[in-house]
Amino acid sequence: MGTASIHEGVRRMRFSDLLDRTEAKALTQVAASELLGINVRTFQRWAERYEAEGDDGLVDRRLGRRSPRRAPEEELERMLGLFRDKYADFTVKHFHEQLQKRHGYVLGYTVTKLALHAAGLVRKAPRRSAHRKKRPRRPLRGMLLHQDGSRHAWIEGLPAMDLIVTMDDATSEIYSMLLVEEEGTASTFQALGEVIGEHGLFCALYTDRGSHYFYTPKAGEKVSKAQQTQVGRALSHLGIEHIAAYSPEARGRSERMFGTLQGRLPKDLRLAGIRTVEAANAWLKAHYMAEHNAAFAIKAEQQGTAFVADRHQAWREALCVIEERTVANDNTIAWSGRRLQLPESRLRPHFVKALVRVHAYPDGTVSVFLGPHRLAGFAADGQQISPDAPEPGSVLGAVKDKPSRARKGASLTAPARAAVEIARVGAEKRASSRTKKPTRRANPTAISMA
Repeated sequence: MGTASIHEGVRRMRFSDLLDRTEAKALTQVAASELLGINVRTFQRWAERYEAEGDDGLVDRRLGRRSPRRAPEEELERMLGLFRDKYADFTVKHFHEQLQKRHGYVLGYTVTKLALHAAGLVRKAPRRSAHRKKRPRRPLRGMLLHQDGSRHAWIEGLPAMDLIVTMDDATSEIYSMLLVEEEGTASTFQALGEVIGEHGLFCALYTDRGSHYFYTPKAGEKVSKAQQTQVGRALSHLGIEHIAAYSPEARGRSERMFGTLQGRLPKDLRLAGIRTVEAANAWLKAHYMAEHNAAFAIKAEQQGTAFVADRHQAWREALCVIEERTVANDNTIAWSGRRLQLPESRLRPHFVKALVRVHAYPDGTVSVFLGPHRLAGFAADGQQISPDAPEPGSVLGAVKDKPSRARKGASLTAPARAAVEIARVGAEKRASSRTKKPTRRANPTAISMA
């Protein structure tokens, strides 16, 4: 017996009792109709039908009659067949989106969900616990960004890897997504470079306390504010505040977003025929991010943006690993198991014992700097790309800005020679008077004694 039939039986018993009371003048028809939740005219019609037909007159005449708005059985059967054959591991919402996009499906989400529940193909979702108040979002785009990684088997047939996602707190809009074998400094710099290069500099970054983000003196305690990682140094240089999260609950927005991605992204990659990491990263940028943001991003509380354009592109030289090296006697530096040969430069005859900076970029290339001057660039395999030829001069000013320990060596304090003087070195013979040692005069006292 269905719910409608049960409700009809209760209605009959209540109406019969109330009708007897109205006929005995113990109750008015207005009061009886209010108790049944109907108007007086409906109560009178029911009384007329009951007097003429008895209990049969109270039967709901809508029961057994098909609604003209009911979904076509053929379309529902087609939908159930697609779910069984191709989309059995999809959520109802994700399945409904794919039906509309790929199969010309026009029925609504609720009809689809109820049909799947009735067929026993999808279980009803458990009731959620009491609502917990969430942290208010930042009002403007670019005020706070979240960055996190999730390890999962994202591509069918490949081992688990890390998906690095950078999203906006104000809108939940994803700005960068990339798959890497393991999360680290290079992946962080690459993701931040994509965001800043397209949108500009932002105010603050919210991350977990991974070792590439923060240095933690003792496990489980607060991060160090004095000792920075390469990521911390880069963010500080760009004026971006770095905020550490101390629990998974504090990263609730990132955790919920990754729950959605783990349920949808591997299936979408499978439908798109993606089998390699390179193809996946290209597809994420070209297709998936826009579709995800259209479905899940929300409107910011306030119009406008907190992003600021980096007109001088300082982020390119900040978002990289920066270390110092001392140039060896053969004018080379040691880096990543290789010897990088510094080319000739108009700045000085050689760089032996000079303290230089090495910038290692996320794409594997390396540059060597002396103050503001780029001395050379090298590919990931150590081969020189193209030596820069900076104009002479201004080196002394750059040296003054270096740390004191970098100014101790005499080779760093010597001013640059003029280009003409450098060109003449070794090209002309010195005057004979400059090459001969002066003759020592005899001691007159010794001569007189002789």
